[in-house]
Amino acid sequence: MSGHDQRFQVHGWNNNQDIIVKADGEHSIKAPDGSTGAIIAIHDGQIGEQAEITKCGYMGNDFIDMSNICGAGGNMIVQQVGDNGTRKGDPKFMQHLNDAWHKASQHNKDELKSCIFTRNGNVVRMGAPKDFPQLENFVRSFADGKTYIGIGSWGGSPGNGNDNNQISDESPEALLGLVQQQRETPGLHKPLSHTLAVTDQGPGIHLTNKSNHEHDFVFYDNYWNGNGTAGANFDHPLKSVHLKPNASQFVPLPTSFKGRVQHGTQLPCTWVEFQLEASNDHAAHGDISLQQGRAIDTTVGNWNGGPNSAAIDYLNRVVGQKNAYIVGGTGVPDVASKDKRLAVVMY
Repeated sequence: MSGHDQRFQVHGWNNNQDIIVKADGEHSIKAPDGSTGAIIAIHDGQIGEQAEITKCGYMGNDFIDMSNICGAGGNMIVQQVGDNGTRKGDPKFMQHLNDAWHKASQHNKDELKSCIFTRNGNVVRMGAPKDFPQLENFVRSFADGKTYIGIGSWGGSPGNGNDNNQISDESPEALLGLVQQQRETPGLHKPLSHTLAVTDQGPGIHLTNKSNHEHDFVFYDNYWNGNGTAGANFDHPLKSVHLKPNASQFVPLPTSFKGRVQHGTQLPCTWVEFQLEASNDHAAHGDISLQQGRAIDTTVGNWNGGPNSAAIDYLNRVVGQKNAYIVGGTGVPDVASKDKRLAVVMY
């Protein structure tokens, strides 16, 4: 979409080779299902805005986000083709950056002179907000919530909530599309770091509410944990997250977490049971349990009574013990994640 040829680094696809897209041209990149990569614009030999994508990942969803943590020299958006509601990024990022620069006080300009690059008074490129706290604050004044600006939840830091919320998952009904728009003025040739920062949200759960209603999702850490046994926590939740319909949020948790997330605080309900660092392989593991019901009835029955045979028979017929715990025991496969992060989709 720009009026000049544009170079992009490609990470994860295209044999990690750069591509050059002609002015007003298009370029297709093969991305197998389940693969993850990044497409990064290059300006004056320096990395800038980047789109980070997982194609047909967990539950068949595409995960996309836009990042400016390493800089910017042009405008980029990422979305599914034909669906503007999935768009991430600001199609006028550089124009907004230039406007904010012209409105800034001389004191602010002096603070930013090492990371804002101009020509003829207009901004043509900025450095990496991850390296300049004053630049991160400046960019948040016009782009907060539209793109990754800081490093997010990483390395023990909770990060900025508007950054953490940037990752979204979308249904795989359309291919992913990228748009690189025109840069307003030529760039300057100033040295900047070539280091590519990889967004790492740390341990936790990427939680999605796929229902048509707002819900509170409550996390319970077990009271105690043994070898194949645990003390379920019913009255002291660790945290609660409120999500609107079809909204997603990353929920950071300590690696010591072993417990569950559920709708609200009342039973019966489905439990998503998980731990973030198992003692044997140090990976996160999770499974689904219907033993406490699924907003219809419970399969374990009253504490003083026996199992609910009617509920057990029904769930064995429509779900099956191979897909979720119905009466406990074994035979239910779990999912594992070496990066100590799991995606949970609630319906």
